[in-house]
Amino acid sequence: MSSRPDQTSPARATTRSYGDDPAQVYDVIPPSPGAPAAAGTVVVVHGGFWRQQYDREHARPEAQAFAAVGYHVVLAEYRRVGMPGGGVPGTLDDVRDLLASISLQADLPKPLVLVGHSAGGQLVTWVAGQSWARERGVAGVVSLAGVVDLGTADRMHLGSDATRDFVGSGPGTEAWRSADPMSTLPPKVPVRLVDGADDDTVPPAVADAYVATAKAAGGDVSVDLVEGADHFAVIDPTTPAFSHVLAAVHSLTSAP
Repeated sequence: MSSRPDQTSPARATTRSYGDDPAQVYDVIPPSPGAPAAAGTVVVVHGGFWRQQYDREHARPEAQAFAAVGYHVVLAEYRRVGMPGGGVPGTLDDVRDLLASISLQADLPKPLVLVGHSAGGQLVTWVAGQSWARERGVAGVVSLAGVVDLGTADRMHLGSDATRDFVGSGPGTEAWRSADPMSTLPPKVPVRLVDGADDDTVPPAVADAYVATAKAAGGDVSVDLVEGADHFAVIDPTTPAFSHVLAAVHSLTSAP
């Protein structure tokens, strides 16, 4: 498999719904013509601190890059803070329902690997902790600069206290525990974290407690800290950091 995707022939996307809300949709992107065959489907979950103004369009180059190296790709949308039903529990319900829909699509081959950036990293690591993850065909998740520990993110006031806006309450509440990947360790599927060493939006230290606690509990978790990479390098197919992302995905789709 190529380590650098060819973006010259993007595949055409089709949009499907998994609910009645306009945000409950996902784009299906087939492997690019001429791309080498790759096993499975990559589900891209965008970030943006769970807020309404950030939608899936900024993750489209990333999604096309996975198609360019031969993967079937799903580019997911979900209800976000500021939208009816957005936040906890609605956003979590959307991710669960999204995966239920994808798992029934005959043209989206298993295994599924979830790739989430920033707030999307929180959502995919949340999935990794759910008892139904494997039932939905999830082989593993890749968190890119993910907000994988809500408590640490809260103490750092990341995104102008975006975590509290997302949950609707502070640490210690049932809603908080239901959304925090730290509450469901060890993960039920492998988790690969790819973080930029120069990320000042979601600093790599946000993941420290998650990784240590998950490993202590016997979880299959690893971290790739990419030198010279900032928050967005890990979703930019033109950067050297993206080869680390492709390697993480490939390690999960090729696992026995």
